Amino acid sequence: MTDRMKVKLTLEDGTQYHGRSFGAPVAAAGEVVFNTAMTGYPESLSDPSYRGQLLCLTYPLVGNYGAPARNEENDLYRFYESSSIHISGLIVSDYSFEYSHWNASESLDEWLKRNNIPGIYGIDTRALTKRIREKGAMPGKLEPEGTVTEFIDPNKKNLVAEVSTGTKKTYGSGRYRIVLVDCGVKYNIIRNLLKRDTTIIRVPWDYDYHQEEYDGLFLSNGPGDPKMCEATIENIRKSFEKDIPVFGICLGNQLMALASGADTYKLKYGHRSHNQPVTEVGTNKAYITSQNHGYAVDNATLGKDWYPLYININDNTNEGMKHKTKPFFSTQFHPEASGGPTDTDFLFDDFIDNIRESKR
Repeated sequence: MTDRMKVKLTLEDGTQYHGRSFGAPVAAAGEVVFNTAMTGYPESLSDPSYRGQLLCLTYPLVGNYGAPARNEENDLYRFYESSSIHISGLIVSDYSFEYSHWNASESLDEWLKRNNIPGIYGIDTRALTKRIREKGAMPGKLEPEGTVTEFIDPNKKNLVAEVSTGTKKTYGSGRYRIVLVDCGVKYNIIRNLLKRDTTIIRVPWDYDYHQEEYDGLFLSNGPGDPKMCEATIENIRKSFEKDIPVFGICLGNQLMALASGADTYKLKYGHRSHNQPVTEVGTNKAYITSQNHGYAVDNATLGKDWYPLYININDNTNEGMKHKTKPFFSTQFHPEASGGPTDTDFLFDDFIDNIRESKR
């Protein structure tokens, strides 16, 4: 549809791409990143870990299955990872104006407009992805005709504070009580835990949960630089003095590392896809995983009581860590992946097994 409003994508290094607008006709700025998954854009757009980012989807055709209905299950939207869109803007090669799916309730265009999120289509996303791979993720801005905005580096803000729950919430009534520190938790993490006879106490990122009675501690995924979460890191540090099982995913892995005395660093362009291969340290087992992060744990800084649990086969970066004697472990990838592979779903069982063992 050539009658669509013109829109310009500008990178901080001056590179420009010109396309057409869909979604909300507003300007937006953020960090430009890419995701190589072939499906699952409703889950990606609603993933809080994408907070503040202009997301480029490398799969060429987007929008053909619309946006799912907002059905609730356990007070959570069944087909989303949160209650709203968290990206700042969407970048695609070819937008499908016609959609067809058994569960679609509206178009992607309509969903974006309801959340006041702009999109651009009709640009060479392969060239953009290549630029980011060579130069690294960088600030960018989307400007429809007649609009102007400034560059923003979202990593300089505490994004976790923006996406975390504001109050304590309880889900389920199972046997095992789990404190879930919400740093931007994906709904499918909560769903996976509820399947395993749990009661979940979901608390804000900076909440002092030591006053709670619980059997296990879960540290969620989330956006941005983990070093911004000083209150969370201090609380985890106190938790390590006990023997109560701990499980961290994505940002949770990085927070555990920082609490243990290790360090983290920013990746050049991050890992964002459904097909990242990892290998389990000390075995020949390999898994295909779903990932979404821009920071990583520095393996060289892990203390004597910790060891890397998984390693990324593509670039040898850290994909998890484990304590040598206590029931603490984490993964950088997403075992609850939705959409994406579920090869590592068993890690939730391992966490529950640790809790069961600690209660004997």
